[in-house]
Amino acid sequence: MAFSGGKDSTVLLNLCYDYAKEHDLLDHLAMYHLDYEAQYQMTTDFVTETFAGFPGIRKFWLCLPIGAQCACNMRGKWIPWEKEKRDIWVREYPDSPYLITEDTAEFKFDIGQKDYEVQDIFCKWFSDKYGKTAVVIGIRAEESWNRYKLVTSTADSFVEHRYDGKKWTVGSGNLYKSYPIYDWQVEDVWVYNGKFEKSYNKLYDLFYQAGLSIHQMRVASPFNDCAMDVLKFYKVIDPKNWGKMIGRTEGVNFAGLYGGTTAMGWRSIKLPKGHTWKSYCYFLLSTLSDDLRAHYERIFATSLKYWCEKGGFVSEDIMDEVEALQLDYEDCGKSKRYSNQRILKFAQYPDDCDTKSFADLPSYKRMCVCILKNDYYCKYMGFSQTKDAIEKRKKTMEKYKNL
Repeated sequence: MAFSGGKDSTVLLNLCYDYAKEHDLLDHLAMYHLDYEAQYQMTTDFVTETFAGFPGIRKFWLCLPIGAQCACNMRGKWIPWEKEKRDIWVREYPDSPYLITEDTAEFKFDIGQKDYEVQDIFCKWFSDKYGKTAVVIGIRAEESWNRYKLVTSTADSFVEHRYDGKKWTVGSGNLYKSYPIYDWQVEDVWVYNGKFEKSYNKLYDLFYQAGLSIHQMRVASPFNDCAMDVLKFYKVIDPKNWGKMIGRTEGVNFAGLYGGTTAMGWRSIKLPKGHTWKSYCYFLLSTLSDDLRAHYERIFATSLKYWCEKGGFVSEDIMDEVEALQLDYEDCGKSKRYSNQRILKFAQYPDDCDTKSFADLPSYKRMCVCILKNDYYCKYMGFSQTKDAIEKRKKTMEKYKNL
């Protein structure tokens, strides 16, 4: 059981434990927590409390120098628990009998290796040692389109890796990942906690008092891109840790001040008078250097060709929104690769798609957002880094690491 200290993994841990206890299977259950060093003290307290409870199962508290995503600076990552920077750690190792550090780990990994890769290595080590393993993960499709595709795809490459035909599983051999609550809504999580009187991280109570909706509350690595909008709450909720976080990695204070604002491209942008989103997009491109403009133009040309010539995937759940926009498009039918998706081919690339699903639909406004957010790889539009780009970035960061 992958336990983060957040609401989803806590619910799933309770479900798994209750089931294992009822069926006399506690010796078949284990839990692990990947600690990112910089987190709310209330989260650390809750994790400590959780590890002290749930008797009869194996437990692993991982404090490893992994490469964690960082949206605060250009490095793109930071390394928790890095020995060379112990003097500026946000906090010391937890006093726990379940602690695993780089010195005590029985599995091999590289310092700074991506956190998800290290988790996979740990889980592979676990399955090799204890036998056939399902890594139970508390993610929900409501939070991510990629997560939704993971459990709904009918592509052969996905289907052949299901366990016993269950679409909320993926893996092979002795190791599978499973997402039993993938179809839960966030409301279901809190109904469960209230109905069955389960414990949870009381940090959520402070989030509620601060005015956040249940959809905005996040307990995760504080410096990743999903956390930028709420990073500022550390200053009020946990000022002691915040003071240490500022000195832990570059750009934290700036992100705390301007995360979730137009300074970082996160709030609604306004169209200048006299422009369409298409003309504004070309204006923004004209302000860039030649190489940067060419980079964005290549990606935008790919998007134009994809949506206007080949056709793109659109969830059937948002087709009502698409139809209400009265755009000129051809419905090419249901996707053979993904269930619950249709293929739409647009006669003209839309200027704007003013819907709740704005980020999932093509538009020149979405291009403008990418430029203003300095979203170099246009992840907001669904693109990702190529292998060449990843290698180029790695070499560049290595070259200038001592500056």
